Amino acid sequence: MCIRVYPWLFCVSAFAAVDGTVINRTTGQPAVGTILQLVQPGQGGMQTLASAKTDAEGKFRFDKDTQGPALIQAIFSGVLYTKVMMPGTPTHGVEVDVFQATNKPGTAKVSQHFIVLQPGASEMAVSEGILYQGDPQLTYNDAANGSFRFYLPPEAHEKVSVTINAPGGMPIQRPAQKTAQANIYKVDYPIKPGETRFDINYTVPVTNPLIFSGKILHAEGASDLVIPTGVTVKGDNLELAGQEPKTQASIYRIKGNEYKVTVEGTGGLQPAAEASASGSEEDNGAPTIQEVKPRIYDRLYLILGIAFATLAAGSVALYRSSPKKG
Repeated sequence: MCIRVYPWLFCVSAFAAVDGTVINRTTGQPAVGTILQLVQPGQGGMQTLASAKTDAEGKFRFDKDTQGPALIQAIFSGVLYTKVMMPGTPTHGVEVDVFQATNKPGTAKVSQHFIVLQPGASEMAVSEGILYQGDPQLTYNDAANGSFRFYLPPEAHEKVSVTINAPGGMPIQRPAQKTAQANIYKVDYPIKPGETRFDINYTVPVTNPLIFSGKILHAEGASDLVIPTGVTVKGDNLELAGQEPKTQASIYRIKGNEYKVTVEGTGGLQPAAEASASGSEEDNGAPTIQEVKPRIYDRLYLILGIAFATLAAGSVALYRSSPKKG
């Protein structure tokens, strides 16, 4: 029998006792006195099976036999690290990597930033994907100020969802908190070595004319505005960078750390073939999504936002990485 725990598929098998070492990869030395837990995913969530603490050599041992998949979680320098124990892998001499944490700004840097606008009849879904490249030897963790900060326009009325994809982990959601600065929000989540993606999703009402503005808080990395077919934008600090082949979306490079655009038309991201097939259907900003009953309509932007942000980040990243002609 196999168990699917997104994004992995585990086949059930027995795990004997697990032992190994926690290593501080910042220093290369064993991490002494680190607290660990052996947990198991299931239909009801994570279940803690056993706890341990590393000795003077950074070694640990769980004497608990388990059935199915298991995770080793270690808390080090205030940050949680997870080691996935795939069925069939060795359970002796397991190495769990941890890192020193710092709150020094600039430790993690933005490598890509996409802003997707999908206007419908009454609302415009806004999806932002921000990819951070963590320091190879340090974890950036600023619990007080938020390791991740972003601008949320007042038209969103403080309704926003933040989904995080950390290195080797499953997508999780974290709350966004107000800061002392107007329309600036923070998320308390450590950025570890490797790539971490933050997906921000919200809606703003459609007005006539529809003027949308925002601020970019990071100094490094390019920021792109992604516009689906059927929609046009005008702004003084935009530069057309190309077209994404799969969805035919237009990609505009944002020059500067603030932007203000006028948006016209309606449309949503979808493969070009599907767009032409939808032909005479009413354009409500999400042509490929079936109608949702009114009782959950107030949460529709969360569902659409997460789906389209994933599509946008993957599609545009593919476009950027493809060889250019000429």
